[in-house]
Order: sequence, then structure tokens, then C-alpha cells
Amino acid sequence: MSRRAVFFDRDDTLMVNIPYLGDPAKVEVYAEAAVALAELARAGFLIFVVSNQSGVGRGLITREQVASVNVELVRQLGHDHIHTFYSSYATPDDPYATDRKPSPELVLSAAKQHGLDLAKSYFVGDRLSDIECGLAAGCRTVLLMHPKSSRASDVNDEDRESMRKAHFVAKELSDATGWILKDAGRAAST
Repeated sequence: MSRRAVFFDRDDTLMVNIPYLGDPAKVEVYAEAAVALAELARAGFLIFVVSNQSGVGRGLITREQVASVNVELVRQLGHDHIHTFYSSYATPDDPYATDRKPSPELVLSAAKQHGLDLAKSYFVGDRLSDIECGLAAGCRTVLLMHPKSSRASDVNDEDRESMRKAHFVAKELSDATGWILKDAGRAAST
């Protein structure tokens, strides 16, 4: 039986973005993230984080530092609803990188490993690469324009393109979760 999932970008989606973050002490999880993920888990969604972490490829942080930040994210959430973290460590200009968003490779890998129905799954992120990744994988997409986002005060052409392509635009994770639950309920009743 195929299961459904919600894929989240990490930085500026579940927590405040600090470029190339390797220090768990600097993790600041969005206040509504714990409740949002718990609601989705209660509704039967598996939760995954799919994140580009080019700081590793640039030599600025290590894979172990990325993992320690992820551990701190889970600790601050206060629950273990995140099933698995998938990260691309490639730089944007790496000609051999096949898993870096907007590539759907990490989402497709998760679907294969966990028996997911991507047509009944969702991708939530704050950038065009997140929306394009979700769409390429066959997921419904939510663009999060969180007020604490590092780009909240400066809507640019990429953001406008993201808004045009996403199935839904949310300001808070609670809005994203509410829409996902409503949308999934509509799809199940048809």
C-alpha cells in the first residue's frame, strides 16, 4: 500500500536560515513547526526533510555538522515526527550533481525507499527550487513566505515565479498544514 508524505525544505521553512549553519546552538525553529508537523503525522503523513546543504561541497561545514543541526532541530521540535533527512551536499555549479534541488532525485529516492504515493504527497518550501522539485516529483506544492524568512521583506522575480507555480502560498506553517489537510481531504472524497 502506498503511503503519503509531506516533504519540507529545512532552512527558512522549518527554522530560521543562517547560511552554512554548522553550530547547533544557533538553531531557531519556527514556533509553529512542532504543532504543524504533529498535525500532519496524526493525519497519517510521513514527514521528510529535503535540503540543499552546499556548505559541505564548498568546504565550509561538514556532513557531521549538518547532522548535528538536524538533531537539534528534532530536539527543539520536541518529537520525532521527521522520518528521514535527505540532503544534497553539492554546490550549485557542480556538473556531476544529480540530487540537488530542483532535481526531484531525493524525493524520488524517498518514495522508492518508503513506498510513497507522490501524487498524494506534498512539498513545502520557500524557494523556486523547492516548488520545482516538488512539481517534478509529482507532488502538490506549498510556497512558504514566512515572516521570519531571510527573504521576507524582499519579494523578487524568483518569488513571483514560485507563487505562480505553487499550488498554494502560505505565510505560516499552520496555514500550510491547514491547506494540506483540507486538500488531502478533498482528494480522498473524489
